[in-house]
Amino acid sequence: MGVEIRTQDHNTLMSLIRSTPGRFVLEKSATLIGRNPEKNFVRLLDLSLYFARLESHRQNILQLKEALLSKPYVVAFVKRVFTEIHPRLLRGVVFNWFVNWILFGQPIIIKKSQELGVHIPYFFLVDPTSKCNLRCIGCWAGEYPKTDVISFERLDRLLEEARELGIYWVVMSGGEPFLYPHLFDLAEKHRDICFMLYTNGTLIDEKMADKIFKVANMTPAISLEGWEEATDRRRGKGVFARVMRAMDLLKERGIPFGFSLTITRENCYEVMSEEFIDFLINKGCLYGWTFHYVPVGRDPNFDLMITPEQRSWLARQVPKLRSTKPIQFADFWNDGELAGGCIAGGRRYFHITARGDVEPCAFVHFACDNIKEKSLIEVLKNPLFKAYQSRQPFSDNLLRPCPIIDVPGALREIVRESGARPTHEGADDIFKPENAHVLDEKARLWKEKADEIWYSTHQRFPSA
Repeated sequence: MGVEIRTQDHNTLMSLIRSTPGRFVLEKSATLIGRNPEKNFVRLLDLSLYFARLESHRQNILQLKEALLSKPYVVAFVKRVFTEIHPRLLRGVVFNWFVNWILFGQPIIIKKSQELGVHIPYFFLVDPTSKCNLRCIGCWAGEYPKTDVISFERLDRLLEEARELGIYWVVMSGGEPFLYPHLFDLAEKHRDICFMLYTNGTLIDEKMADKIFKVANMTPAISLEGWEEATDRRRGKGVFARVMRAMDLLKERGIPFGFSLTITRENCYEVMSEEFIDFLINKGCLYGWTFHYVPVGRDPNFDLMITPEQRSWLARQVPKLRSTKPIQFADFWNDGELAGGCIAGGRRYFHITARGDVEPCAFVHFACDNIKEKSLIEVLKNPLFKAYQSRQPFSDNLLRPCPIIDVPGALREIVRESGARPTHEGADDIFKPENAHVLDEKARLWKEKADEIWYSTHQRFPSA
């Protein structure tokens, strides 16, 4: 069941479903599945099994089928996908994500990685512009120059390069990506790519929502800090209300969207409460991302980092929510076991700033290469990524995956070894002795808690 199997069948399938009749059949199939998800989605999974080219995909499909037959929250989520998302967006976003990126793209990634001798990630995060209409407290991107932009021509070529390598999922941030003047031109031209945008949501009015609906291959992940008081305190007065309006407009049009939450010491229990997650589900969120606060960017504040006790609570609370609620979301950085450790440094993803600097992660503001000067495949070979990948995973305890907050000594070694430079003024302040000491101590305290959790369930002895 390797990457080489069923090549002719797969190519035939891709030609069919990309044709005009194929797209029509897919849209009608989505409508049919929505009428009886439990029954008809199982049939679709059975069909997917036939065309799966990787054994890992076959196993994932079988696990999903089993869950669909036995777990009510999975059934409820599938119902939401096929009833809340407009068929046009099912064809664009969901189809691109599931068929192009997973079934079609990932086998190409594996094959190209072997042929080219370089690790090709599953996706990347790119900032088309650093311009933003908000000035949020503690923004991770707050210290990048606000005049940086990547030209349409370079982004267009980047997406072509990505497609050739099998990458059909591209994530955008900023700055505010909806301020990029060529955003919809790119989405229109590259219709077979699934675009996910981290956005503050304040620019999504009726006209913007209509544009998102029209291109049909774009899904926003909207940032919040909790309820209105917490969100407006960090993002500005009135932002929460504007985000609620944006969510309503997206839901009315059947556009799939999600949330993005920065978990801090102040809002941890609020944003991961059942009440708040239920609220986001009712607003229409189908997926989400949570990020533990990292002291980088504008005015880093170590006091905002969550405590070991809070992170321990999240390690129990997040799986509980995911196993009872009709929504899917990831928890950075407690999902290390699911991801096999840190995903950055080109292992699974990397970050491109609006200046073009190629960073291993959105929170690691160091680079050796620039995408404006080299091709995608060239920057994937840079020494910073190699230093990263040679150390991954950074800990045997996958509850400690991150080289910034969990194993901070590793990041200092990587930057020193690779000769990487800071990508903005003050980025290397994280290495100042007083800051390094704070990070090391916080990492030590989390290690005690994390080892207690991890090795009690995995029956192994902790490493030093």
